[in-house]
Amino acid sequence: MRLLTPQLCVGMISNMKAALLLDERHVVAPDAFVELVVWRLGAPLPGSRHAFKYRLALVVEERCVLRYDNESGKGDHRHIGEEKLPYVFSTPQRLLDDFWSDVNRRRF
Repeated sequence: MRLLTPQLCVGMISNMKAALLLDERHVVAPDAFVELVVWRLGAPLPGSRHAFKYRLALVVEERCVLRYDNESGKGDHRHIGEEKLPYVFSTPQRLLDDFWSDVNRRRF
């Protein structure tokens, strides 16, 4: 049987336990917000040496201008505008401190 509508499939690896540590959105200006999402994983993602998955973003005028993340296989890095730079992760608190420092330097 051929489907005319694409099907969305979502899967979970049952032996990979994850705990959501942080999921917040903060309005920092009338046209800007920060989104913070951090998970503790059961094991490190490929490319990372720690057991955290994170996505921290500053969005201004509906455009992401700053993002810290660690996509599977790409390791820890940050995006400043169009530039992608490595990021050295040490602790979740240091990650948040570094991100907020970058946000504060970009005050609009």
